[in-house]
Amino acid sequence: MGHHGWQGNPPGSEDEARRRIVEAATACIDRFGLAKTNLSDVAAEAGVTRQTVYRYFPSLTDILSAVALARVEEFAGRMERHLAKFDSAAEVAVESVVFGVRTVPDEPYLGLLLQAGEADVFTVAVTSPMSFALGARILRNVPVDWPAVGVTTDEDLKGLAEILMRLFLSFLQYPSTPALTDDQLRSLVRRWIAPALRG
Repeated sequence: MGHHGWQGNPPGSEDEARRRIVEAATACIDRFGLAKTNLSDVAAEAGVTRQTVYRYFPSLTDILSAVALARVEEFAGRMERHLAKFDSAAEVAVESVVFGVRTVPDEPYLGLLLQAGEADVFTVAVTSPMSFALGARILRNVPVDWPAVGVTTDEDLKGLAEILMRLFLSFLQYPSTPALTDDQLRSLVRRWIAPALRG
C-alpha cells in the first residue's frame, strides 16, 4: 500500500487511510463550507496528493457520503433520546418521521448530500439494508411494548423501520404544497400509520 505524504505519518491500514481522508474532508467542510470544499482541499488537509484521495474515494460525492455516514451514530442517539419521550408505538412511529423530516436538512453532515444536489445518492443510502437495520435498532431501544402491537421479530422491526424511513424520505424530497406544519405532518402520519400499530 503506497503512502505518499500523510504529513510524515502514514496510516497503518486501508481503513485508517479512508478514516483520515474523511476527517480531512470534515475539517474542510467546517472551515470552508460545503460549496467551497473540493478534492484539492481535502488532499491538502490530509497531506496527500489528489491521486491518493481518488484511490480511496472516486469522487467528492463518495467522500460526502462517507462524512455523512460517519455522523449517523450521533444522529441515531439523538433520535433515540427524542423518541424515548413517547410511550406508544404509534406516537414513536409518527415522531420518528417528523424528527427525520425536520432534523436532517439542518444537520451539518447528514444533510450534505441533499445540499450538494446528490439526492439520488442520499436516497440509496437511506434505503439501504444497513439503514433499515439502524432504524430497527433505534425502534428496539425505545421503551415501547412492540409485541403488544404485533411487532414481534427483528424482521418486523426492520419492516416498520423501512416503511417509516421511506415515508420520511418522501416528505423530505417532495414536500407538501403548501408546506405542512409539524402538527399537520403529525396528524397526517398518525391518521394512516397509527391504525396499524394498535395491536
